[in-house]
Parts: sequence; C-alpha cells; structure tokens
Amino acid sequence: MLLRWTSAFNLFLVAIAGSAFGASPAVTFNKDVLPVLQRSCQRCHRPGEVAPMSLLTYQDARPWAKAIKTAVLTRKMPPWFADANYGHFLNDPTLSSKDVSTLVAWVDSGAPEGDQKDKPAPVTFEDGWNIKPDMIIEMPKEFHLPATGTIDYQNILVKVNFPEDKWVVAAEMRPGNPQVVHHMRGIIRGPNSHWMRDAVPGEAYETGDDVMNRNDEGENLVGKFNPGLGAQDFSLYSSAKFVPKGSDFVFNIHYTAIGKPATDQSKIGLVFAKDPPRARYYTANLPYARNMVIPPGERNAEVVSEVTAQRDLKLVYLQPHMHVRGKDYEFRLIYPDGKTETIYKGPWDFNWQLGYDYETPINVPKGTRLVGISHFDNSVANPYNPDPTKEVRWGPQNWDEMSAAFIGIVIPDLGADLRQVFKASGPSLLPIVPGRSGPTLAALAKPAAN
Repeated sequence: MLLRWTSAFNLFLVAIAGSAFGASPAVTFNKDVLPVLQRSCQRCHRPGEVAPMSLLTYQDARPWAKAIKTAVLTRKMPPWFADANYGHFLNDPTLSSKDVSTLVAWVDSGAPEGDQKDKPAPVTFEDGWNIKPDMIIEMPKEFHLPATGTIDYQNILVKVNFPEDKWVVAAEMRPGNPQVVHHMRGIIRGPNSHWMRDAVPGEAYETGDDVMNRNDEGENLVGKFNPGLGAQDFSLYSSAKFVPKGSDFVFNIHYTAIGKPATDQSKIGLVFAKDPPRARYYTANLPYARNMVIPPGERNAEVVSEVTAQRDLKLVYLQPHMHVRGKDYEFRLIYPDGKTETIYKGPWDFNWQLGYDYETPINVPKGTRLVGISHFDNSVANPYNPDPTKEVRWGPQNWDEMSAAFIGIVIPDLGADLRQVFKASGPSLLPIVPGRSGPTLAALAKPAAN
C-alpha cells in the first residue's frame, strides 16, 4: 500500500512540476516545421526546381528528417555564402537560431506529423513561377542535344518586336529541361542592333555570344538562370530595366550533355511596371579573366580584375561567377580618396550560383575602382577537380575556368547610356599569382592607369 501511494505521489509531483515550469509542448511538422520550410526552403525544394527533393508536405519531408537536421546544423542549408562581416543582403535566407532549434527538436522527437488543424495553408506558386508574369517568352521550338560531347553556347532569337517601351520590374528564366540547362541569360536585342541581324528566329547559333566576340550594340541583360538563383527583382530600389520599343529577345544558353539524347524548350517570364520607375537598373560585369593560367596542382591561384566607374552610381547587386576549381571570391571598392572597402567575401560553390541583393544601395562615386579577387584550387584536394594534372585556362565550358562578377547598378537618369558606365582600369586583368596573394593585392593600392 505504501509503495503504491508513494508512486502516485511521485506522479503528482511530476505533474505539478510540469505545470509550474511550463513543460515544452511537442514540436510537430504541421504546427512548427512546415512554416519554416515555407519561408526558407520551398522556393527550391518543390517539383521542377533545382533542389533534389520536395519539402512541400509531411510525406515529402519525413524521409529526409535526419538529413535536414544535419544540413541546418552545419549551415549547409539554406545555401548562403556571404560572410556576414562584409555586407548585408535583402535576400539572405539564413535560418535563425530559433528555426534551427525547431527543426532539430522535431527530428530528435521522432519527426511527428501533428494535428491537421495546425497546418498552415500551402504556399501557392503561379503555375510553377515564383513571379506572376505579364509576358512569357518561350523558345519557338525544341533544341535537340546529343548524348555526349561538348555543346557550345547556343543563341536563339525570338522575334518579339515589343510594341512600346517597357520597364521590367522582375524576370524569371525557367529551363524546359533542368537536367541539361547549366545556365542561361535572357538578352534584349535593341531595335537598331546588328547582332544576329540575319538570324532565323528559333534557330540555334553558336556564334554571337559575348564570350565569342559578340558585337554589343545596345543589348541588355534582362534575366538569368543559374543553379539556386531564382527570379530577379529589379523593383527593390524603385528601379526597373528598360526595354525599348521594337526590341527582340535572345536566349543565350549553356547546355550540358547527360549521356542520352535530350531536348529543351526554355522560357522567361517578365513583370512590367505600371508606372515609370524612379531609377534605371542595369547589369554590367567585370572583365572576364581571359589571361588566366592555373598551374597543375596549384591550391590557391589568384586572379584580380577591375573596372573604374565613369559616373556616380549606386551598386545594389553582386553575383560572382567561377567554375569547378573556384575556391572563394572577394569584391572591393577603392574610392577616389584611397579608402578601400570590402563589400563581399565568401567561399564559392559551383552547385549554388547565388546572387546578392544589398540591403542598402552602396554609393559609388565617379572614379571608384571596383575590384574582384578570386582564388582557385587546381589540386587533388578539390573533390570537384576533373583533372589536377592539367593546366587550366579561361574558357566557357565547366572544365575550363572563369573569374567574373555580374554587377547590378541603379542610376536616377532613366535615359542614360549605360554601356559606358565602366572603364577597364589600365591592365584590368592582373597576372595570376600561384599560391601567393601579397604581390598581387599590393598592386591594388597603386593608382589606376589612364
């Protein structure tokens, strides 16, 4: 009798303690985890997107519970590479400590589903889009890929002939076949351009790309697709991209063979401004490092490229670009008074080629030098290196290398000719310095050549 009374009393004490100290309620998928996935994961983790699995429902997510825990604890997911000490970004998807704790607690408690009444409404996607397009431009016909071999960049003209001037506030490029589209660019071909003037609409051409001596006579980059990049929003700074009346459109696509014949028919969605913007958004880029030569086995080869601003502007976006030997990237501003500021620094991951929207536009006075510094690992220590015994040079294919950066700028002058906004700063591509950074970086302190 005494034993039975003691056991009951102990249970009574446990109940009082739980009530007094507020025992934590069970963490469930429907109530706690799904809202986190909707905010931070489902843009990529859904059918047809870049991520390898869907996380839309409990049935989708439950088999990946342990992998989710590992990914968030190691900060591998969501992917984000910007060092928090250098710049703050509007599109930073980094999970809060609270969100990480929620996901870990859910997995550790057995990943329960929870009550259906706690489930939030599903996030709706616009027929697969992350935006609601006002216009969709699609390749007129399928492009047929061979099973194997090198496929040069393809350029496909679409005769749009925009009936009036347009301002684009958002764009999203969507591959028809994500397995074969490595990346692509959407280019506005101005009404007076001679580039691809004699092209047959819908036919694919291997010449005309800017890395193959493209004749730039008013073309404007209006959209991009890279792994993990997603839709681009140009309205964040009361700005938009300009499309002149009479323009056409060109798909510039880098395809990769997958071991069997395949087809692709990609498209782009555009959202137009209802009223003229207060500023013009333009995408430029640092010069491609065409002189790079990375020795076999080199673990920390460095290349530097730079341009000088020819007018006052605001920098709002940055997207570094390298290939599989890329290691890390840094972006600096050297102001006319000599002050140097690093505005981006982070490791490189070829599988997630992200863009970074600055939280606050950065004022770049005329005469400022914009400098990109990249490092490459051509050694056996790089698990993605296809051949550490090979000397690597600049080239468009994945087994070649690149060092570049796409730069988003805004200017209040809506009618500005932005093709001359930057000038190469003397020898804009400094020689590569294998294994050392000092001598090359020291050169940045020198005045730019006229």
